[in-house]
Amino acid sequence: MKKQTIEYRTVPSGLRMVHLHVPGAAVGYCGAAVMAGSRDEDPAHFGLAHFVEHTIFKGTARRSPWHIINRMEAVGGELNAYTTKEETVIYSVFPSGNLPRAAELIADLTANSQFPARELDKEREVVADEIDSYLDSPSEAVFDDFEDLIFAGSSLGHNILGTRDALDTFDSATCREYLRRWYVPGNMVVFYAGNLAADRVFDILEGRFSCIGGPTPEHHRAMPPVPAQFERHKAIDSHQCHTIVGARCCSFDSPDRYKLALLTNILGGPGMNSLLNVSLRERRGLVYTVEASTGLFSDCGTLAIYYGCDPTDNGLCRRLVNDTIRSVADGYMTHRRLELAKKQYLGQLVIASENLENRILGIARQTLLRGHATTNDQLIDSIRAVTPDDIASMAAQLTDTSSLTLGPKQ
Repeated sequence: MKKQTIEYRTVPSGLRMVHLHVPGAAVGYCGAAVMAGSRDEDPAHFGLAHFVEHTIFKGTARRSPWHIINRMEAVGGELNAYTTKEETVIYSVFPSGNLPRAAELIADLTANSQFPARELDKEREVVADEIDSYLDSPSEAVFDDFEDLIFAGSSLGHNILGTRDALDTFDSATCREYLRRWYVPGNMVVFYAGNLAADRVFDILEGRFSCIGGPTPEHHRAMPPVPAQFERHKAIDSHQCHTIVGARCCSFDSPDRYKLALLTNILGGPGMNSLLNVSLRERRGLVYTVEASTGLFSDCGTLAIYYGCDPTDNGLCRRLVNDTIRSVADGYMTHRRLELAKKQYLGQLVIASENLENRILGIARQTLLRGHATTNDQLIDSIRAVTPDDIASMAAQLTDTSSLTLGPKQ
């Protein structure tokens, strides 16, 4: 992987800044990551973090929606945003040389968005359509439904999009108050990736974001209780079963995260030679796709294995998934097999590291949640240090899996 030069600076307001130097880069990335997501909503406002992210572009004290849209588009750039359970990110990609323009716009949005009522009404319909379209995609909805079960009784256990009923209650005052509470210096990380030197970047960012102020909010995030093992089937109008098999696992900052990442890749990573793809698809033709993924948060996480299959094959697929996890727990990964798995995973990381957008967004999240990002060298060393016993021990922690299936009536 290419050498990453990451530098940090914190200004007196509490605003943290992170810089990724990429000499010769033709494009730059600049944005703000805010530690506020669906996990920080109260039940009456489920979906508010996502709605604010949608509507923050709808007008500031001195810019109309049209001016906001065109500010970066006029130079060939783009303006983007997304919401997760623990953070909201607003950022721009642009041709090199346009950092002052991008930083000033994003600072204006985070400090001065007004959320005009007429614009909220239009965007409310857009978000409502997004909610409906998501429900029409069981391969996506099953992930949210599974998290509702495995994080039951906590703020992690609800859909980021919220509900139509809650959506109808969000007005301009609600959105402005949300911005005032969460979009403050001590709760944000401003980031840049590109060819400009760190000192120049930090001077620009500090100057543009000096318009933002306010006290750092308290987060009341409680770790969800671990639920009893469950096997659930939810009847939907579908000719296929969509199943998640998963378990609770370590947090975003756990020392075990490297073992988990490697195990996840071995079980159901993007390679066609993943254990589950070989077992369920290549050998038996039971599924079109099977994949494993992790969702790691500040205090806990999940490993989720997804597959879609014919309803008559779901029981067999479920058993094969469990058998595969148990075989790894029983020592399937010999030294030779593990070295080959490490080589494959590190190769995938090299390819992924070429995506500058994903790199800087990952660095921003790590800085927001942990205070610093893992360098490429640290990541490589941590993966290389994983042993066969580590993989077996991690798999053993995941043998008591739970499952949720969306599919036809049984």
